[in-house]
Amino acid sequence: TNVLILSLYYLSFLDKLFGKRLLQARHFIMSRKSWLKMVPTENCDILMTFPDTIDDHTLLWLLNQIRVGIPQVSIQVRQHKHTQANAFFITTTFENLLQGAEQMGMHKNVKPQFGGGMRRFSCEEDNIYENIESELCFFTSQERQSIIKYWLDNLRAKHGEVLHNIHFLEGQPIIPELIARGVIQQMFPLHEQRILNQLMTSWVQAVCERQPLDDICDYFGVKIAMYFSWLGFYTNSMLYPAVIGFLLWMLAEADQTSQDICCVVFALFNVVWATLFLERWKRREAELAYRWGTLDTPTESLEEPRPQFRGVKRCSPITGCEEFYYPPWKRALFRWLVSLPICLLCLCFVFLAMLLCLELQEVVMEIQELPSITRFIPKILLAMTVTVCDEVYKKIAYWLNDMENYRLQSAYENNLIIKMVFFEFINSYLSLFYIGFYLKDMERLKEVTTVLFIKSNFIFKCPNVTLLNTGHLLTLLLSAILSTKLINQRIFFSCRQLGY
Repeated sequence: TNVLILSLYYLSFLDKLFGKRLLQARHFIMSRKSWLKMVPTENCDILMTFPDTIDDHTLLWLLNQIRVGIPQVSIQVRQHKHTQANAFFITTTFENLLQGAEQMGMHKNVKPQFGGGMRRFSCEEDNIYENIESELCFFTSQERQSIIKYWLDNLRAKHGEVLHNIHFLEGQPIIPELIARGVIQQMFPLHEQRILNQLMTSWVQAVCERQPLDDICDYFGVKIAMYFSWLGFYTNSMLYPAVIGFLLWMLAEADQTSQDICCVVFALFNVVWATLFLERWKRREAELAYRWGTLDTPTESLEEPRPQFRGVKRCSPITGCEEFYYPPWKRALFRWLVSLPICLLCLCFVFLAMLLCLELQEVVMEIQELPSITRFIPKILLAMTVTVCDEVYKKIAYWLNDMENYRLQSAYENNLIIKMVFFEFINSYLSLFYIGFYLKDMERLKEVTTVLFIKSNFIFKCPNVTLLNTGHLLTLLLSAILSTKLINQRIFFSCRQLGY
């Protein structure tokens, strides 16, 4: 501890001694173009950062492209005090935001005297919208940032545009391409601490209260709000099977007949509950989509190519414009010769890891001198192996998907979902099928199911759970604990019905 304190003291002393001199000497070391005034951060919606190795020519080129192509935005170029990293602080005026909202087709609330509800924004009849008189209240921070990001994403290159070794196609978006090439390090919106403190009080720290979904939507956007709406709806709905399962568990007696009856009743209840849950969520989803103005949002008729898509330049036979082309046979060849063997290799690894854990459990069970709690060690190792493999397979799936080089983002995401579901399904349920249908060991199946269930819902998913309020967390915990016993009984009953 004394060494740490002494080190911190010397660092602070050196900073005081040489800090100002180095700050003054930097004027002579750095060129005049790259010397940027350091001012406090204010009036900023979007922050665009660059790597330390970026040169002045690239900064000035991009700054000119944004100012000429998007005259609505205001840019301040600043430099970090310690890291020397450059950044663009981007914002705009209220009048330009109104024009951007009309270009995006943003929906806003209409005053009650004009019919109420939500309507596509129009500058010609802006007086009909609520809070139009207040520049601070009409647009939320998320809406302002979405408008500016819309402008930046639609900044397109002209014919023959070149930046160093990057040759842009005519009409190609500039910002996504520079992000994919690493010229732009990050582009992200800035938080508002005042609103975050309000959400911390009304959402995270609230006990047994409803989630402030409208506030979440205003700050984080519709997608994030819809996700947490579903998460809260699902958590509250889990209370019903938890209570019914607990009652059936209490009513079940020691004889096999009563346990079988309770399992059948619980299975029938789950079928009805799952159907009602889906129908109720469809209604709730439509209600929230109408409230947030996304119910009748038209789909994009033309999807832009991914910035990471690579290929040879050619003239499009449809539009006649220059575009990148990647032969489909190359993608199919990579799938069959690389993706498929790697997937099979991953399956073999999962199977071998499962066999090792089961063999370890056999060894532990044969040693009588060990305490009884040690029989759970192989199961815990199996759960940890499943979790580690999930993370490794996720990176492998992303790498394979990137190498397959899909042109559209929708095709990229669909194929990524197929790989992820395939990996996670085999990784999570192969051991259960092996124990239940090959070894036919029901006691071991119950123990492994319990360990995997607790792992998947609590231990390794804490970041999602902690964002729920305390009431939802208690409901989820109660549902998991009370349902584990019934899940084990359902597995046992199903296997008995199949003759095991």
